[in-house]
Amino acid sequence: MNLPLGFRYAATYAGIRKVAKDDVALIVCDTAAPAAAVFTQNQVVAAPVTLARKNLRTTRGRARAWLINAGNANCATRTGDKVAATCVEAAAKALGAKPAEILPASTGVIGVEMDARKVVKALPKLVASLAADQFDAVAHAIMTTDTRVKTAFAQINGQVSLAGMAKGSGMIQPNMATTLGFVTTDAVVSPAELQTALKNAIASTFNCLTVDGDTSTNDTVSVIASRASGVRVSAAAFEMALTKVLESLAKQIAADGEGARKLITIDVEGAATLEAGRKIARSIANSPLVKTAVAGSDPNWGRIICAAGYAGIPFKPSDVDIYMQGLLVCQGGLAAKFSEKKLTQLLDQPECSIRLVIKGKGRAKARIWTCDFTEGYIRINGSYRT
Repeated sequence: MNLPLGFRYAATYAGIRKVAKDDVALIVCDTAAPAAAVFTQNQVVAAPVTLARKNLRTTRGRARAWLINAGNANCATRTGDKVAATCVEAAAKALGAKPAEILPASTGVIGVEMDARKVVKALPKLVASLAADQFDAVAHAIMTTDTRVKTAFAQINGQVSLAGMAKGSGMIQPNMATTLGFVTTDAVVSPAELQTALKNAIASTFNCLTVDGDTSTNDTVSVIASRASGVRVSAAAFEMALTKVLESLAKQIAADGEGARKLITIDVEGAATLEAGRKIARSIANSPLVKTAVAGSDPNWGRIICAAGYAGIPFKPSDVDIYMQGLLVCQGGLAAKFSEKKLTQLLDQPECSIRLVIKGKGRAKARIWTCDFTEGYIRINGSYRT
């Protein structure tokens, strides 16, 4: 693990969670640096998202730190905007930064008033404990229903480093972003270059991820570039490295879906356009019947072609072949000969592959990651607030 130069990290317990587990964190760059972010497109937007957007506009794409809390989304409350502003102002004062240079992010329960005093009171301890080796502490602190931390790393020519962390397990279907994700890098890039690279990388990674079809009110994925390496790499090389980090994080989120036991990769080939392919793949990925079939290792390919059929993309069923775990189960829209016993055994594995091929003139290929549905999802979400 090679962490980017120019960053310090810290996490502590502020009393936001009901259990005594770190729930507020800082990721701090040594100086105000180029920053970029993508946010939720949900019409119900959390206060920290609104403020982070405003701050990035004010600074024209520069930031000094992320202030993150878990346990409360600070969304759909009477005091949300005031709480977000108060926390950001206190963090700026503690760091000797401008308020607009602080990007807030929150995750947790929606509709519950958040007490800003808890964060403000925790900030002195948080700032005093900032250190370059506390990356993992922050990755743990931002977790909610996650069962494990999600981190990913990349290097470019051994000179530039990227490090990413994310949280996410439920309420996940991307629409510009999903969950909370934070990437640090010491590459020399401009704010505009950073935003372009992030937008392109998100399209084929986090925006190709779904757990349950729900788009959160707090979705944020952001990057800060300290420039501390002193090395400028090509835009293509940087985007490739950023995509690698985000793809790893997206797959980790899918594999850790609430109650999930299996990571599902869905490939659609032969669609007329990439977006058409993604719509079909996402329709399959969000089908509770497909997801429960995979959970039960049931090779029920009929559910797959059914979900593809209501995606809103025209195709002839007679042109469709379907593969599960590499085995042909549907040919020309009809059942193919395969060993159900063998496929059931293959579906018992922790990763499942579904491939749908539309034979014709289309050449687009799309990929979506999701997970199976188990009784664990209902158990977790049936008692999330209690």
